[in-house]
Amino acid sequence: MRKKVLFLGASGLIGPHLTSGLEPYYDLRLADVKAHPDGRPVLPVDITCYEQVLEAARGVDAIMNFTVVRGDPVHSFHVNVRGAWHVVKAASVLGIGRIVHSGPQSIRHVYDPHFDLGDVPRAPGSGYYGLTKAMATEICRAYARACGLQIVSFVFNALGPKPDQAVRGKDLPPYTVVWEDLHQACRLALEVESVPGGFQEFDLLSFTGHGKYNTEKARQILGFRPQERWEDYYRRIP
Repeated sequence: MRKKVLFLGASGLIGPHLTSGLEPYYDLRLADVKAHPDGRPVLPVDITCYEQVLEAARGVDAIMNFTVVRGDPVHSFHVNVRGAWHVVKAASVLGIGRIVHSGPQSIRHVYDPHFDLGDVPRAPGSGYYGLTKAMATEICRAYARACGLQIVSFVFNALGPKPDQAVRGKDLPPYTVVWEDLHQACRLALEVESVPGGFQEFDLLSFTGHGKYNTEKARQILGFRPQERWEDYYRRIP
């Protein structure tokens, strides 16, 4: 039987790009506060309202939370922090043991001079957006420990389509993940039996050729592997 998955933030900047890679495997319950850009049916759910999240989550096997607000200093707290709390609270009440969470990487500005970095301590800094997502992470971690939830949190820096030919005149930022690799990672997160401590945060990137950051933790625990040697698209040709 296919798992039923509540997909919060399905109409955002990331959600629509994930749907095609997940719907062959899961019964998705798309939810957001705005219409889907591709015209797909969307359940109206405001993540800042716990009652709406609770009702939307009834009868599902897992929840994916890809909601985010960056610019508004008030609304970003309600979506990023309280929204994460509403998700884990609803999951614990309804007995939903599986959550996929997402957020920004919070190590680059500190660790960019280094190489071959994996699971290092986070350094969110003093930026408001980064702090809201760091608070959400700690809420997820606490609920996983207290309520026996299994939560996988992916962090990344940039997302986009894979190259389809050699790339000229531009480079790739560290922590970039292409849609196909994110599809794979989400499926692995929804299927893995458990993660250590009930909560784990995973660096997610497709381009590892620069040697700065790696996906070793995601490989060992989830079985994640970038689907191609994406750095070949950026190979310098004399």
